[in-house]
Amino acid sequence: MSAPPVTTARAAEVPALSRSWAYLILTKPDVTFLVVLTTAAGFYLGSSGPIDPVAMFNAVFGTTLVGAGTAALNHYIERASDAKMRRTAGRPLPLGALRPAEALAFGAGLVLAGGIYLALLTNLLACSLALLTTLLYLGLYTPLKKRTTWATAIGAFPGAIPPLVGWAAARGSLGEGAWLLFAILFLWQFPHFYAIAWMYREDYARAGIQMLPVVDPTGAATFGQIIFTAAILVPVSLLPSVIGLAGSSYFFGAFLIGLLLLEASLWASRTRTNGRARWLMHATVAHIPLLLGLLMLDKVVK
Repeated sequence: MSAPPVTTARAAEVPALSRSWAYLILTKPDVTFLVVLTTAAGFYLGSSGPIDPVAMFNAVFGTTLVGAGTAALNHYIERASDAKMRRTAGRPLPLGALRPAEALAFGAGLVLAGGIYLALLTNLLACSLALLTTLLYLGLYTPLKKRTTWATAIGAFPGAIPPLVGWAAARGSLGEGAWLLFAILFLWQFPHFYAIAWMYREDYARAGIQMLPVVDPTGAATFGQIIFTAAILVPVSLLPSVIGLAGSSYFFGAFLIGLLLLEASLWASRTRTNGRARWLMHATVAHIPLLLGLLMLDKVVK
């Protein structure tokens, strides 16, 4: 079953203001905000001297363009699946607010503009990493979602690249601090996305998307992975202090924040209800900005 066709007439009937809003929705503002946050953190932590606000803006803005365009292209590719799920049926393409061709042109234009912007105003390494995010997200993660439960792990790779872009824009190279940021964000995505997947497992099943909760009716494997990655995240998040990127305040703060996320994961696992999964999702949303904020505040200047 495919998505209902969006005719030119249907899209043309949508008021201009609503169409503008629809274009904004295509960029997935919540996901794009995470790109902004982690890219800025990567640039700040990768800077070896005083922060250059113009250079930081260029890195964040260019990466945001690429991330927003990638999100729009994801809407285009997954429009048939989105039409089958209650959670996504109100998105611009299934709803008919925009034509697929408009979403395709919008997304491709943003990615191209972002890539050129980064190449001209940051450096080729930052540009290449940003475009690699698009390639992995759309070329691997998106098509594999209907084929294997491993898609979540594969999707965590492009999801963890934005801080590398920021770091590369600041230094022109990648160091151990950059890879630690990558590892932290990589691990964090598992509790976050599995909590969401558990909440919407029936929706995913309806669309034929092979998220782990779809093939794991008891939730044993799903919450097992949530707890495992949350537990591993605790020591990994302490490593910035070990390598001298941050000080003792970050170490103890990160330890506390990590334990709280682990406890939230254990608490959600006890009953595995949608309500507890939602609380866990909120805990993950709070966790990453708190952790990165603490890391930036306690950065050791070298």
